[in-house]
Amino acid sequence: MTAAQIDPKLLEILVCPLTKGPLKYDANAQELISEKAGLAYPIRDGIPIMLVDEARKLDGAE
Repeated sequence: MTAAQIDPKLLEILVCPLTKGPLKYDANAQELISEKAGLAYPIRDGIPIMLVDEARKLDGAE
C-alpha cells in the first residue's frame, strides 16, 4: 500500500500557521515542513494537521 499523496493544488495554498511561510511536502515522512518555523506538520490519512501543538520540532530548531 502506498502512502497517501497530497493534492498539489492544496499544497500551493497551504502555509505554516505560525509564520505564514511556504511548506515543503515530505512524502516519505508524510509531513509538511516549515523550514522558517523549524516545524514538521503531520499528515494523517491524507489530511494535513495544521496545528502548532501537533507539529514536530525539526532537528536543530530552537
